[in-house]
Amino acid sequence: MITVTILTKNAEETLGSVLEAVSSFEEVILLDTGSTDCTLEIAKIYPNVKIFETPFIGFGPLHNLAAHYATHAWILSLDSDEVLTPELAKEIHSLELNTLCVYSFPFDNYFNGKHIKWCGWYPDRHVRLYNKTVTAFSPVKVHERILSEGLKEIPLRSPVKHYSYRSISDFLRKMETYSTLYAEENQHKKNSSLMKAILHGGFAFIKSYVIKRGFLGGKEGYIISLYNAQTAFYKYLKLSYVNRSPLSQDRH
Repeated sequence: MITVTILTKNAEETLGSVLEAVSSFEEVILLDTGSTDCTLEIAKIYPNVKIFETPFIGFGPLHNLAAHYATHAWILSLDSDEVLTPELAKEIHSLELNTLCVYSFPFDNYFNGKHIKWCGWYPDRHVRLYNKTVTAFSPVKVHERILSEGLKEIPLRSPVKHYSYRSISDFLRKMETYSTLYAEENQHKKNSSLMKAILHGGFAFIKSYVIKRGFLGGKEGYIISLYNAQTAFYKYLKLSYVNRSPLSQDRH
């Protein structure tokens, strides 16, 4: 049996579609970090959903906490803007699961109603199905992943539809969140400066818009490339500032 785990905060726009897509799974663990919209009311509509609440403790620890609440050992980890296609749900249900394996599937990433095939957003594949008695998410605040060293990765064919950035406000909010978490996670681990921030931001734009062919994506490609550049810039700018302070207490 498989438990689906989902992290949420103010996910009312996409959560209904996400939960409809996993209605064939017996158990869904929804771990919320302080929603103030209708997220929890939507979740309560679905009888297979169990709701838990917690303060934000970093994305890796949150995924592992959600898995801790799961009844079953096999975990299908999704975010609140990731919609399982019917084909992928069927493919997952047909698997003969092996504890020595982890399972990955492709992600179709959307922005402004378009499937984005540039800027490093395509092709995109992530491990999201694993056995919690064998492995877990890396315990980091941001850029977490399922630890798969020593395990065989089985690639599934059918995709998840990912609606991460639905508006410019989503870009701005996530840029603020991810850049802050990056700085906190790497405080006194990496050196940084204003010049390093400028260089990383400039290279991120060139990589996204030119090397990863964002210019083929029209205005969406330009916006995404600019977002990638600004996120890289602020990650290293914030890191240069937090490195001036004593190491945060929560890192001891």
